[in-house]
Amino acid sequence: MNSITVLRKIPIRQWRSISRCAPLHQEVSEAVSPISIPPPEGIDKPVSAKLEKIVSDITNLSLLEVSELSQVLKRRLNLPDAPVMPMGGFTMAAAPAEEEEAAPKAVKTNFTVKLTKFDDKQKVALIKEVKNLLEGFNLVQAKKFVESAPTIVKADISKDEAEKLKEALTKVGAEIEID
Repeated sequence: MNSITVLRKIPIRQWRSISRCAPLHQEVSEAVSPISIPPPEGIDKPVSAKLEKIVSDITNLSLLEVSELSQVLKRRLNLPDAPVMPMGGFTMAAAPAEEEEAAPKAVKTNFTVKLTKFDDKQKVALIKEVKNLLEGFNLVQAKKFVESAPTIVKADISKDEAEKLKEALTKVGAEIEID
């Protein structure tokens, strides 16, 4: 009854827009399907009948038929042959580690020189030495570089060059590590 009184109060010009919206509202309500509630944790999801039939057919196959099925699926789906992981895969991984220990260790040819700390009393001398030893550094850049310790001075250099850098920088109060 109340809806009729509301409709009487609407001007005639608005009736046209209301009549256009009513069919749209009906179409939207018909298009929306009810939402299904997902199954709780721990309970298996319901499987479609089609998938259930496929699973039951595969479980009835012999081992040779399963192998043939696998090969056919790989060909049709363009899947690469994956290496088979043995059941004791983790114990197999331990064996190569023992072989590596038995093999002689590779000789390290590239070294990294790191500035770890410096003596505050010899900071100025260290900044000047860094400016002279490293190409392209001016005094401001060398000062920022020294103050940002610990930092890498040079990387991928020979052992002789690393030793020379360490010797020169330790003379002016730096603590250097060679890796």
